Amino acid sequence: MRWRLALLVAAAMSLVLLAFLVPLALLLRGVAADRAVSAATTQAQSLGVLVATADPQSLRLAVEQVNVDARRPVTVYLPDGTVVGPAVGRTPAVSLAARTTTLSVEHADGREVLVVVQGLPEGTAVIRVFVPLAELRKGVARAWLVLALLGVGLLAVGVAVADRLAVMVVRPIRTLATVSDALAGGDLDRRAPAAVGPPEVRAVAAALNQLAARIRDLLRHERERVADLSHRMRTPMTALRLDAEGLRDQAEAARILAHVAALDSAVTTVIEDTRRERDLPSCDATAVVAERIRFWTVLAEDQQRPVETDLPAGPLPVAVSAADLAACVDALLGNVFAHTEEGVAVAVTLDPRRVLTVQDAGPGFDPAAGARGVSGAGSTGLGLDIARRTAEAAGGTLTVDRAPLGGARVTVTLSALTEP
Repeated sequence: MRWRLALLVAAAMSLVLLAFLVPLALLLRGVAADRAVSAATTQAQSLGVLVATADPQSLRLAVEQVNVDARRPVTVYLPDGTVVGPAVGRTPAVSLAARTTTLSVEHADGREVLVVVQGLPEGTAVIRVFVPLAELRKGVARAWLVLALLGVGLLAVGVAVADRLAVMVVRPIRTLATVSDALAGGDLDRRAPAAVGPPEVRAVAAALNQLAARIRDLLRHERERVADLSHRMRTPMTALRLDAEGLRDQAEAARILAHVAALDSAVTTVIEDTRRERDLPSCDATAVVAERIRFWTVLAEDQQRPVETDLPAGPLPVAVSAADLAACVDALLGNVFAHTEEGVAVAVTLDPRRVLTVQDAGPGFDPAAGARGVSGAGSTGLGLDIARRTAEAAGGTLTVDRAPLGGARVTVTLSALTEP
């Protein structure tokens, strides 16, 4: 925008300067030509007195003295045909002037000034002064150069002033863009300076600050509501734990208590996550996926469901929290266990490119599945949406297609952790 404003001002000033300087340059050229013609006319008129009164010898000496300055050669045509001065043939202009009056004729190489001396006994004499083109344009080139330098100087000053004005406008806008990017990145404490720039920019800055404050308040309230909702789940979990402890089958009681403990841990994590603002979520994808596979393997063994895994040998950091990635894996595996028959194989792959793939050998996937709240099996339809939002929050993507095993294949692409 800064350069566009400068170019706009430069174009406008160029047009104004051309409209002003070009006519002025032409006027200067005309003034120089008129000055040279006036000097030649005066010179010819001064010789007119000698032509009318002096004898031929005196006239010849006077003309020779005048022609010492060869810039404007002078020739006198007497009525008897005598030519005094440079031997220049009688031009048509001379013949015309002898019959009419004083005049000037323009030629390609200069201008011919003709002064008529009448009242001589023999007839009319004509004094011819030729003004060359260099004399007609004497000083014009220098004047044009001065005008050109003046125009360039004015244009440079105008562009410099326009650039300073553009900076005054663009710099606050860039500041607003920086603050907006920071807000989009999650830094809700950033604020734009509301006292810098033109009034319109200050108004936008004030509105952006109000919007940021409003978003922060809404987000804080939303976190508190989610935390309160999660906390309310503690009461039914406590009742469930008491019921499990009252079971006579100790093995069954231990299994249910383990599930209740896992649920309680998940609820605690939700409460902590909603109340804690994290700047750089990250985790080791290999460890998280492996831990969730171990969790689901117990159920897979009960259902005689083969589980194939292919995980990297070492840590694989990704830009997503462990809780979110675990929820993503649980949602994908939960879909497989919930919507396929027992004994259907499932495969989980995590390659070093941070691509997580969950596929099964079931009947396949409803093409409409994947949209939030849409399910082809009577569920809430939020499982894939959780996985998709996790991938997008990590700067990745989620795709659904047909798996080589025959069922559905869900591919989640994550992004690497980058340092600020």
